[in-house]
Amino acid sequence: MPILEWKWERIAMDVVVGLPKTLGKFDSIWVVVDRLTNSADFILVRTDYNVEQLAKEIVRLHGVPLSIISDRGTQFTFKFWRKLHDELGTQLTFSTTFHPQTDGQ
Repeated sequence: MPILEWKWERIAMDVVVGLPKTLGKFDSIWVVVDRLTNSADFILVRTDYNVEQLAKEIVRLHGVPLSIISDRGTQFTFKFWRKLHDELGTQLTFSTTFHPQTDGQ
């Protein structure tokens, strides 16, 4: 893993799904963690959100990260993230579920 230099440059993310729906019809929580400070955003989302909506939200909050660690949830399809990061010139590092040593969290 690279040495971290600045907050929100390198993030890890996961989605908690299967929650009861709120009045706003949210049924999931998107957890985005800054790997330098371990600060986290807990963002209410719906399982029918597409990846573009989620990507816009993280860029709106913290800018474009240099790298993202994800466990390849169904919301984050491989082809979309690969294309997005190729276009942005950033690095995407996938982890696997139940292997916390990958992202150091």
